[in-house]
Amino acid sequence: MLPGLAYFLLFHYGALVGNVIAFKEYVPFDGLWGSPWTGLGNFRRMFEDTAFWDAVLNTVWIAVLQLVFYFPVPLGLALLLHSLTRSSVRRFVQSVAYLPHFISWVIVVALFQQLLGDTGLLNSGLNGVGLHTVDIIGNPDAFKPLVVAQVIWKDAGWGTIIFLAALAQVDEQQYEAAAIDGAGPWRRFWHVTLPAIRPVIVLLLIMRLGDILSVGFEQMLLQRDAVGPEASEIIDTFVYYQGIVGGDYGFAAAAGLFKGVVGALLVYAANKVAHRLGEQGVYK
Repeated sequence: MLPGLAYFLLFHYGALVGNVIAFKEYVPFDGLWGSPWTGLGNFRRMFEDTAFWDAVLNTVWIAVLQLVFYFPVPLGLALLLHSLTRSSVRRFVQSVAYLPHFISWVIVVALFQQLLGDTGLLNSGLNGVGLHTVDIIGNPDAFKPLVVAQVIWKDAGWGTIIFLAALAQVDEQQYEAAAIDGAGPWRRFWHVTLPAIRPVIVLLLIMRLGDILSVGFEQMLLQRDAVGPEASEIIDTFVYYQGIVGGDYGFAAAAGLFKGVVGALLVYAANKVAHRLGEQGVYK
């Protein structure tokens, strides 16, 4: 456990000290403690910046779309995989479904551009039969559904791992007893499968809510120029361009700290709701 513990202490908990620059006019040459204090000045600038609120709105929209359309997909895929009786077929389908997770976002975005771009495979086929072409990659209105589809293709298979582990713990005798009592597939799912894996679903949903404002920095950054910042700017890319590119480190840190606080509050609220529903949640 020591290497993993050291990693989290150094790069996660230790790095929290750097949040102090959100309250400073940080100058790298003056150092972390030598830079002058600004109090809440960076936060006031942030709340008055329309570009920041545009980034927040884009982040929320993409996060909601991912929660509604992506979150159920690994569960459904896990149920389909669990229903396969031949283990060899199941292992093959699992391997194929897991594979996109290990492909970098650079390759994934390039694949989608080759398929759906202005000169991609889809438009080449439409051109060949004399139909109008459509540039899905460069269309700002199609950007948000597109990024959700990319996430589903890339990570849905990987997301089935925990659900498959939970499904493997369900007692087969419960299915047999339900079938003897006349329960069909839907009844068995509703009264046996779902109650057995509900704690896992609640736990993953709470964890997803805590990370809901992180909707894919690399994915957005790689496609930002194609559709423009109005459609693709999220909090993470806003922090990157304000801090790393623009050199306004204190202002960027304030935006990042705002995102972290909102995520922590969402975890706390979701955990309270889980307790009200009789589930343990992330903590008691």
